Amino acid sequence: MKSKTSNSKSELNLAVAIWGPLSPLSKSALEQLLDLFSLSVGLGDLLFLEGKWYVTHSGLLRLARRSRCAGIDVRPVSKFCEPPSQRWAFKATVYKSRTCRGFVGYGDADPSNVSYLVHGAEMRVAETRAVNRALRKAYGIGICSVEEIGSFAESSAPARESKKLPPQPANGNGHSTATVRDRLCQIIRQHQLDPNLVKSYAADFCGTQALREATREQVENFIAHLADWAEKDRNALLCQLNSYARTQEGAA
Repeated sequence: MKSKTSNSKSELNLAVAIWGPLSPLSKSALEQLLDLFSLSVGLGDLLFLEGKWYVTHSGLLRLARRSRCAGIDVRPVSKFCEPPSQRWAFKATVYKSRTCRGFVGYGDADPSNVSYLVHGAEMRVAETRAVNRALRKAYGIGICSVEEIGSFAESSAPARESKKLPPQPANGNGHSTATVRDRLCQIIRQHQLDPNLVKSYAADFCGTQALREATREQVENFIAHLADWAEKDRNALLCQLNSYARTQEGAA
């Protein structure tokens, strides 16, 4: 009991360190999430945006694993998909056990309801949203997942133009691969990030097994996303990166 209480206090202290003072209501909500679902602020399971708590995709997957989820079936809903327009819809079914009839969730995505940072990846966003909804239904999580609102910080922000990377010096070609790599290294050094965790996060963000398999456009989108998040909320970014450290330890 003492250990559980100590862990809750540690998570609360970490949340305050990341997002600043929390209202009594926000603290109470966090304590309930920690107690009921064993979610972790430090591992990036939760995010606090504009006074509300959101669960993350990685947090839901960890919860499913702890609960010995039997499987997740994900399929596109063809009649709602329009590939030329980057409109996608998926149906996900979560099976909590081998005898479970399944908990169903739907997710959709198109250029109008996703962050500009992930334009071109609408299919993966739709799939993630479907899985998140199904997992939330299966395990009784009432709060929305952050992926369902489109981005970590832009859900209620006014529309703005897509950011472009500042021009970088290069030998003969301003768009060389070396320039992209140098820009990424610069961000890692500037914000003192773990390069291995950044690499793992980049591959996940781009939807590839390894970063080298990603297209140049995907990598540039990731760099813009990383730089923006590091500037706005480095502590929250570190929590996200630390979730990959846990994954690497489990695979070792």
